[in-house]
This record gives sequence, C-alpha cells and structure tokens, in this order.
Amino acid sequence: MESVIRIQNLTKNYGKKRGVADVSFDVHEGEIFGFIGPNGAGKSTTIRSMLGLIRYDSGSIEILGMDAVRDHEKILKDIGYMPSEALFYPAMKVSDVIRYAADVRRADCTEEAGKLCERLEVDTSKRIRELSLGNRKKVSIVCAMQHKPRLFIFDEPTGGLDPLVQNTFFELIREYVHDGATCMLSTHILPEVRNHCDRAAIMREGHLIMTDTVENLIRTSAKCVRVESDGEAVEYMFEGDINDLISELSGRRIDNVTIEDPSLEDIFMHFYDGGKERV
Repeated sequence: MESVIRIQNLTKNYGKKRGVADVSFDVHEGEIFGFIGPNGAGKSTTIRSMLGLIRYDSGSIEILGMDAVRDHEKILKDIGYMPSEALFYPAMKVSDVIRYAADVRRADCTEEAGKLCERLEVDTSKRIRELSLGNRKKVSIVCAMQHKPRLFIFDEPTGGLDPLVQNTFFELIREYVHDGATCMLSTHILPEVRNHCDRAAIMREGHLIMTDTVENLIRTSAKCVRVESDGEAVEYMFEGDINDLISELSGRRIDNVTIEDPSLEDIFMHFYDGGKERV
C-alpha cells in the first residue's frame, strides 16, 4: 500500500524541554490515521516538522512522495492543515478570511467553500472578533478543506465544536477520503479514534510506543480486571494466562471481581502508564 506520509527516525530536541526522539511511522493512502497522545506527548512537534514550521535535528520525512524539506512548497499545495488554535485577523470578515486562504493558494474555491459553509452553518458576514471559539474553528475547517487537498492534517480539531458540528466535521472527512484524500488526525480524544480512524499511533513523552489498526488495538488478549476487597477497589490490565490470574486472586479475600475486555481508553492508559511496548 502506498505511503502518503513516511517518517523515519525523526528527532527534534528543545534543549531541556521534551521534543521527539526516533519517531517512525507511515500513513497509507486513503486512510484516516489517528495520532494519539496527551498534551506534551510530541504530536504537534511531529506535525510542525512535517509542515516545515520547525527544523528537526535528524531523521527523514517524505510526504506525497516528496522530501519535506527540499520540496516544502510543492507539498504544501496539496495539504489542508488545521492547527489546534484558530487564529485570524480579528477585524476581517469571515468571507474575506476564506477568500484570502484561497488566494494564497491561487485557487478559485468559491463553490467548495460555499458548500462547506452551508454544511457547517458558517455566517460569512460576521467579523472574526465576533465569533466564539467554536465558530472560529468552523472557519478554520473551511480554510483547510476548500481547496480539496490530497492530504488533510488536523491537530486537535474538535475542541470548542458542539457535538452536531463534530458529527458534520467527521462526515466531511469521510466524504473527502472516499473521493481519494488521506487524513491524519492528531487528538487526545480516544472515542474519535475508535469511531473514525483506520489505524493509530500512540505517542508518550516524545516517543512512539505503538502503531496498529484500531481493530487490533481493541482486539487484544489483555483483560481489564476490577477487584473489590475490604471496601477498596483496584483496577488494572492483565496480560497472560488467565489461570495465573485466578491463582493470584484465590489467595485473597474478594468481595467482588469483574474481568472484561478493555476499551481503547483502557488500552491507551495501560501503554501510557508504562505497559509493555508494542510497535
């Protein structure tokens, strides 16, 4: 399967502050790829390195078959990027912001922008300073999508959006992907990954600790165990022979025990808290 993004051994240091170290993964053509991790895990550093917004120290990045440094300008023509914070000139009208974003790309996006504004219920007559965070995010979505790029890169895109707009946003992503686009979705909201992504990578403290299909992430031999004993409850992930677990529990006074398949949230926390690494 063709790789739209190929990152190999990416390293970026910020002195004493955490960056990313030896990060490698591929994003395949036509998929929605989740990039998971809490704030500070290295997701934005990776994305900014991909877009040429910062210079990385070592490694290599290929996007759409081109070198991210040497072919920077060519690559950006086919990317729709939405940053985590939607910042625009506050005095500009929404219509002018959207038109300006199209003009920068030397493209006539009038028809597509109109469709997006209708779907997202964007009021193009207002000025940016009159908009709530959620409405600024909607403008940012239009700016990222209106030129119908081959690759979308979204960095924490749904913060501030109400649930109905979030649903519309993901409907739009699926429609563009169905028409041939690829999407990389950086998020710390695990239900978004579970419900919408094909594969996912988990970042922790600047390191990539796991990549797999979302289906495989959920289909694991690990079990989520909850034990209630002497008025206290303990929850943990168990990997191994279930008979070993039974033997472990048999030597204790147990008031109640629950053993069930873990959710994606349970799996993520298991790996993030230092569980066995699988890449």
